[in-house]
Amino acid sequence: MSFAMSVLEVMVLGFFFVIGLGVAVALVMFVIDRVQTHDAIRRNYPVIGRFRHLFSQLGEFFRQYFFAMDREELPFNRAQREWIKRSGEGVSNTVAFGSTRNLSVVGTPIFVNAAFPPLADQFARTAPMVIGEGARVPFTARSFFNISGMSYGAISKPAVRALSRGAKEAGVWMNTGEGGLSPYHLEGGCDIVFQIGTAKFGVRDEEGNLSDDKLREVATHKQVRMFEIKLAQGAKPGKGGILPGEKVTEEIAKIRGLRVGQDGISPNRHAEVDDWGDLLDLICHIRGVTGKPVGIKTVVGAEAPIADLFATINARGAECAPDFITVDGGEGGTGAAPMPLIDLVGMSIREALVSVVDLRDQAGLKDRIRVVASGKLVNPGDVAWALAAGADFVTTARGFMFSLGCIQALKCNKNTCPTGITTHDKRFQKGLVVADKEKRVTRYASEIIHEVETIAHSVGVAEPRMMRRRHVRIVQDDGRSRPLNEITPSYSPVTRP
Repeated sequence: MSFAMSVLEVMVLGFFFVIGLGVAVALVMFVIDRVQTHDAIRRNYPVIGRFRHLFSQLGEFFRQYFFAMDREELPFNRAQREWIKRSGEGVSNTVAFGSTRNLSVVGTPIFVNAAFPPLADQFARTAPMVIGEGARVPFTARSFFNISGMSYGAISKPAVRALSRGAKEAGVWMNTGEGGLSPYHLEGGCDIVFQIGTAKFGVRDEEGNLSDDKLREVATHKQVRMFEIKLAQGAKPGKGGILPGEKVTEEIAKIRGLRVGQDGISPNRHAEVDDWGDLLDLICHIRGVTGKPVGIKTVVGAEAPIADLFATINARGAECAPDFITVDGGEGGTGAAPMPLIDLVGMSIREALVSVVDLRDQAGLKDRIRVVASGKLVNPGDVAWALAAGADFVTTARGFMFSLGCIQALKCNKNTCPTGITTHDKRFQKGLVVADKEKRVTRYASEIIHEVETIAHSVGVAEPRMMRRRHVRIVQDDGRSRPLNEITPSYSPVTRP
């Protein structure tokens, strides 16, 4: 009897010991997760956040034997996100055994390697490019790869701060998005492109009209290098944005020119711009007030309107031409938009970019207007394709969101982003540690630039902007690939390469 009781007591004590040990371990892990700075999920969700990494690791095992999902997830697949994650962490991006990419998918770009590529001492970094030579203060852009528009309000304070600091270190520009210029954009010291949306946030008067005084005030910041008039964005062409009043804090209200609690509603277009002539007038006006290069951002629905734009420019004279055109593909991103617009409206960047470049060149405006490609171009192959197709620059927003730690939770519109990027909830924001994430932003941008240069060297040119359409083949529906310059020949007044 006593022996049985003693065994039972030992078992009970052992049970409580195991439970106590488990609780102690969990508490230690809780403290460690709260203190560490590199993983926002573990910082915001101590202990249980560790299971995400475990399940990701187990996922590799299960995909190896049961599934094949590395390149099937949308809007960005695991392979794309993992490349950005590894780049941001500064670890090797080499892979083993072979490509997981299906090279028979129609539209896949295949770069044409040179028989005798440049030697090590024949490589070159991409040269800076001047934008807006006719402006009083032209902008010499150092990098071909830059940060696309993300508004303070749409993304959080720590996210803007990390992007600003990381952009400065990487030598890339940062677009403010349509939410105005915040102190956090300026904090890092990077080059800034100020976006003027249809609501004129940050440069509007009390009635919501464009204010020359506000324009001059913004332009006095030396970091503000250019102004971009936003006509449309890829995820919702023809529709403006809404920042709910509950997100319009005193700080955001001051930056945007709103009242606290007032909904930030962007009209579907600029009320004063009814045609291309009106747009050129607005460009000339803003360039005259600020002295800095002015461009536009738009989505292409058809070639005819863009041809009309270039015809209007040539009829009036190139002095009122935009200094750059940012072409956003219909696959562009946003925090929230109606599904029909996201899915069905606007040309893909793969089609739109080629059309705009060719129409610009046919109009004789290649040296006057720079073309910036935007829309789901987040990996080296995407960026290299865009440059070969004729882009002068490439920008991305979601690529840099991934570098900040975005896990594609698809909660951008709910103020519950678990990584602290698209939320104003302090609980979630504390997971995004600026000192850590700014380094990831820098590493991601630097790695993109490095690997695009590697592709350029492979095809036989010294630097990326020397790539041409003949250096890329596109897989067709019969499984064979054709050179891009045969599918869509580049315009040349003398020859077609």
